[in-house]
Amino acid sequence: MNKVFLIGNLTRDPELTETASGVPVCHFAIAVNRNYSSQDGERQTDFFNCTAWRAMAETIARYTKKGKKVAVTGSIQLRNYEDNQGVKRTAVDIIAQDVEFLSPRDSEDSFDDEPAPRANTQKRKPTLQAMDDDSDIPF
Repeated sequence: MNKVFLIGNLTRDPELTETASGVPVCHFAIAVNRNYSSQDGERQTDFFNCTAWRAMAETIARYTKKGKKVAVTGSIQLRNYEDNQGVKRTAVDIIAQDVEFLSPRDSEDSFDDEPAPRANTQKRKPTLQAMDDDSDIPF
């Protein structure tokens, strides 16, 4: 199972682009503090590059900006590439499956008056309705 849960702050504004076929993709990075300090008392921070696709990508680009706190659920993807000097490198990316916005909305945010939703594109399950007809039950 490849599953990761991260909570951190955006290190830069999200970058929304489209693939050649018109699919929206959003690249953003988050800084995640470790739970412990080093021997000299400094907190260590890890930086993760994240990618979101389609409607979630558009929502992230619309409602977040540098410094905002987000929770990202997704999977880890390793990429191998060769740099300009011919050295083989490995990059770690987080493919976001769900992003929840944790920072409160500022009065200086220039977004619409609607609340910032979770950037989850999964369809909600229908609600069940109670039935009052107990006459057919044999006990």
